[in-house]
Amino acid sequence: MQYVSGLERARAALERGSRFPAGALGEIVSKSWQRCVERGLDPRGSPLSSVIEVAELNRKREQNALLRRFAIAEMQMLHQQIAGSNFMIAFGDRDGVVLDTISDHHFADSSDGRTIIPGSLWQEQERGTNALGLAVLERAPVAIYGREHYFSCHGHLSCMAAPIFNAGGEIIGLLDASCSNEARQQHTHALVKMAAAQIENSLIFHERAELLIFAFHPRVEYLDTLSAGLMAISRDGIVHSLNRPSRALLAGLEPTVGSHFEDLFDARLGTAMDSVLGGGIVRIDDRAGSSVFMVCRQFGRGGAERAPAKPVRSSPIVPSRADLGFVCEDPALTRQMRGLEQATRLRLAVHIHGETGTGKEMMARHVHAASGREGAFVAVNCGAIAESLFIAELFGHERGAFTNARNEGSPGLVRTADKGTLFLDEVADIPAPAQTALLRFLDSMEVRPVGGQKAAHVDVQIVSATNRDLKQAVAERRFRADLYYRLSGYDIQLPALRDRTDFAAIVLHLLHQVAPEFAITDEAIERLRLKPWPGNARELKAALQRAVIESDVDYIDENAVAIDQPDLHGTCSECRSHVLARRKCQQIRETYVSVDRNIAEVARLLGISRTTVYKHLRD
Repeated sequence: MQYVSGLERARAALERGSRFPAGALGEIVSKSWQRCVERGLDPRGSPLSSVIEVAELNRKREQNALLRRFAIAEMQMLHQQIAGSNFMIAFGDRDGVVLDTISDHHFADSSDGRTIIPGSLWQEQERGTNALGLAVLERAPVAIYGREHYFSCHGHLSCMAAPIFNAGGEIIGLLDASCSNEARQQHTHALVKMAAAQIENSLIFHERAELLIFAFHPRVEYLDTLSAGLMAISRDGIVHSLNRPSRALLAGLEPTVGSHFEDLFDARLGTAMDSVLGGGIVRIDDRAGSSVFMVCRQFGRGGAERAPAKPVRSSPIVPSRADLGFVCEDPALTRQMRGLEQATRLRLAVHIHGETGTGKEMMARHVHAASGREGAFVAVNCGAIAESLFIAELFGHERGAFTNARNEGSPGLVRTADKGTLFLDEVADIPAPAQTALLRFLDSMEVRPVGGQKAAHVDVQIVSATNRDLKQAVAERRFRADLYYRLSGYDIQLPALRDRTDFAAIVLHLLHQVAPEFAITDEAIERLRLKPWPGNARELKAALQRAVIESDVDYIDENAVAIDQPDLHGTCSECRSHVLARRKCQQIRETYVSVDRNIAEVARLLGISRTTVYKHLRD
């Protein structure tokens, strides 16, 4: 609390142009603020927001292809670990240019999410005090919390960045986590540093596949953690790569690329190799007299193969929530679902309408779960049963009741669903005679099998669904009006995928079903959003499956997503007949062309959400 008041005093002094009090800020932040003041940056103004061209962004991605591969894998891990925190994870190159982002979709559509986009520069001279820029300058992990940011417009953000080093000690990239939730800052900072260390280790294993890689640490139980030193050496003892922990553990001995094993450790190379190449752990002293445990984690080409041990990682933190089995964050849909439990308590029939692939059966199963019924969920595809057999299949039949009847008879699907839920899918296909029988059943909840004399009372929750317009079918006398009113006691309209505001969450949910280990970048999600998706979630899931199958890496980026480019001439179909809407649509499309089809940049420049941009580009 004392630090917070000191920060506020420093903030007030900064914004009125006075000298901020010494000791009120940490040294790194204080020096950064001073540099920003000397550059003439106005802390109450808006920072410069430079974004490189798409061609230059793609060139940088190609230059960092291997690093990017490992970075996106770690971004996926971070995404799972800090899920639910309203956050964005960014991967940048050594110049502070953001190359990729993976984010919570709420953050992605916020004003902050529209500034941290692929291609954006985050150097201190433009963006003021920020974690990405300072991590480059300080060559160390940096966390900037809230109003420690130089520009007041970033005062509600917490940003944590860690540099990624190569074996020569040069910065080659950056990882950053930015969030508006301050509850887990310290934990997130630690996870970002771990992810950067894991990337560095992965690069050593990949780039030095032909060499021996030794892991060492003063405590044997730490050999499989990110705290262990890693050292890649040739069989003649020359050191080719070192990770950061190895440099720290051998401090004072000045370990460098080109050093010899025997310059660092008080042991003959041959003796050490004889011990570790058999898979054992050897205890040796370094030249400073400290004792360490050592094990071989990679034998290199030509030797016995052994997969490197994966360092121990923190388990992903998954927020507790009711698992619906589907995504439901769209306001239009959540409003409809508020009264669902009450509707089932009143035993109202529930009718679900939506296009093919919008998840009608998943919603029906959710209705069953919400009802709390102990009986079975019985689904009936009304369009797949022959008209002559429909009534018998639904209500059952006695033995020998009609030609081809089962010898033992059948209780029928309605009685099977007793104390549970009967789901009538494709209800518009129910034949006319069966509509009359179904209406009679719904009025009495009594079932009499074909050929039987005795009726039985059942307790069934009725859920129906169709992708057709039942009101139109009633008007055309193809569907009984009284049955329609009986089935639609509580209506749920499932929005088409192209109209869902929670599209990004749906993509992440479906990708997790298809390939839980895969990541997808924000730019890839943006490209997917441009498609009309007539097959809705079913079509999207198939597209993700294809992208996973065709990918030679464990992530989906913008290059893995093939879409038809929209026609950018004129306006979208919805805006053509409205003058004011037409002007806005033209502005969005013209801006889209001017920024090389970068949707996030359009949203940022025009101050609108990405969802709005998508809607005007869809056709």
